[in-house]
Amino acid sequence: MIRINLLPHRQIKRAERQRQFNLMLVATLIAGAAIVFMGQTYIGARIDAQKNRNTRLETAIAKLDKEIEDIRKLKEQIRNVLDRKRVVENLQNDRSQAVIMLDEIARQLPEGVFLRSIKQTGNEITLEGLADTNARVATLVRNLGNSQYLEMPLLIEIKSVASKNVKQSAFTMKVNQKVKKPAEPEKGKGK
Repeated sequence: MIRINLLPHRQIKRAERQRQFNLMLVATLIAGAAIVFMGQTYIGARIDAQKNRNTRLETAIAKLDKEIEDIRKLKEQIRNVLDRKRVVENLQNDRSQAVIMLDEIARQLPEGVFLRSIKQTGNEITLEGLADTNARVATLVRNLGNSQYLEMPLLIEIKSVASKNVKQSAFTMKVNQKVKKPAEPEKGKGK
């Protein structure tokens, strides 16, 4: 019988398979390293691009915040100018108010009523005077109540006095000046 030794052949095949396995292992490791390197490079590039975008957005936001603050300051200045304008307009309107009040009081005085003093505190006007009769004082109160510039007349005191042998009625009364409501700022403007 012939005996064939297959051991070297098996060992050669095993060594060849081991060499192929090692080559496949090295190729897989190289491919894996290449994939990891390419992935890290790609992700790093994306991160850098996002950081650049974030930086651009932060600078744009800072610029817009500064512009918003400037706009807020301008709105405040506009509001201040409009308030000053309103005050000047009110002063301009109120400039002739004393003349109008004196004229209105003079128009509403019935015959036989004489004023000794007129005193204004804010919107309240205090009148002191003399009248021939109490009925004339009542007429004065009624006239002032119907006035377009005065309102809420209130008779404080009325008493009889004798002046030059003539009996007269001394009175003190208060009346309020009608307050014109200031013009409302226009809603559409300034926003």
